[in-house]
Amino acid sequence: MLDQLEQLDRPDDSLDLKYVRKVFFVALNCGKTLMENGAETYRVEDTMERIAKHYGVENVQVFVATTVIILSMNDYGLSQQIRIITRNNNLEKVVNINELSRQIINGMPIADAKEAVNRISETRMFPLWLVVLFGGIAASMFLMMFNGSVKDLPITIFAGALGVLVTEWIQRYTKIKFFTEILAAFLIALFAVLYVRFGYGVNVDTIIIASVMPLVPGVPITNALRELIRGHFLAGSMKGIEAGLTAIAIGAGVGTVFLII
Repeated sequence: MLDQLEQLDRPDDSLDLKYVRKVFFVALNCGKTLMENGAETYRVEDTMERIAKHYGVENVQVFVATTVIILSMNDYGLSQQIRIITRNNNLEKVVNINELSRQIINGMPIADAKEAVNRISETRMFPLWLVVLFGGIAASMFLMMFNGSVKDLPITIFAGALGVLVTEWIQRYTKIKFFTEILAAFLIALFAVLYVRFGYGVNVDTIIIASVMPLVPGVPITNALRELIRGHFLAGSMKGIEAGLTAIAIGAGVGTVFLII
């Protein structure tokens, strides 16, 4: 009886409901993975719509904001809202989902697409030690770019790695936001000031600037501008505010050290 009612609610040329639910799953989880890892909202909406329409599902409505995704397939009575709680900048997953969407457009079966999106979404991020290591290396590169002294290189690598360690370690186990940037920037500035005052370093300003660069929200700032240009004012404003608060938190942590010492 239920199957008969479902058939009456849908057009005569409608697809099998089990098939549509698979399409719904793939589109929704592709969007969720993109949004959790630093993609722009217009990219998320476009990817979800293209996937659904490629598999023959029309009349698809997608609403994406910084913290929520709503997907509706109106002809089949399917609709779901999901919260985006975790937001990272893992662009590798964004690239993988983009590549998956291209494979879908080129003819990937829905069953294979479902397995692929599960595999991508369950992929773990880089290990903590590797993220911390390259945080220090990135800080050293910024020191060279800012014409810093070679004497400041050891503390810059250490401070940059320490800042990344503090932010990544705390955020992997808690949902505290902005306080981690304040603490990381405070420790960076503290070690930089002490290093120079004990006569080992040359320029405390260059050390601090280079060391906090791995913490600067470059991806959110870029995405916020791209969202505003595209006309997604809600998402652009939210991302811009988040990036601005992060920058303020970094400045507050550095400023506190200069007030104390």
